[in-house]
Amino acid sequence: MAEDLDAWLLANRLGIPDTIAYLRETYPAPTWREHHNFGELADFWLRVHASLREQGGQLQKITEAFREGTLDATTFQRTFVPRFNHFLRHLEGHHQIEDSAYFPKFRALDPRMQTGFDLLENDHQLIHGALLSALEHARLVVAALPRGADSVRSASDDYADSTNRLMALLARHLADEEDLVIPAMLEHGERSVG
Repeated sequence: MAEDLDAWLLANRLGIPDTIAYLRETYPAPTWREHHNFGELADFWLRVHASLREQGGQLQKITEAFREGTLDATTFQRTFVPRFNHFLRHLEGHHQIEDSAYFPKFRALDPRMQTGFDLLENDHQLIHGALLSALEHARLVVAALPRGADSVRSASDDYADSTNRLMALLARHLADEEDLVIPAMLEHGERSVG
């Protein structure tokens, strides 16, 4: 199993193979909402993922505006800090619920799902590490604000690099997770995991 996970590390992945997302062909994404088993849980799952993507994108826009000088330090700090904290709590909470409640239920539905959900749990660990790195760099940006432009520029460049890495990992993970989770709900019904 470790070899399989190493072969599909999140940072290198362009998607998951059909052997892991074995229901993807049967339930292609454009038809999900039309399926009779698409219900509130599947819709909620997709909305949570859309929200995470949107929140991450907002953080990137705020940081870019600050780096370009169109957002002053006071406004940046007042806007950035609460949004970053909310994003952090939202993402961590979502992953904890998946790892403790939902993923075990998916695994129990069909042994073929084991590898896919092992992969997703491994992703959560990698994303958590990238999130901690982004958090540390975000703290360094805030700490650099009173020290002047050169300190702020260096810290914000480092933060931008770390958050761009985090968002790239998260984008890949969310897409791959949807390729596993939503087809499984359509195949087995939401009650089997709800």
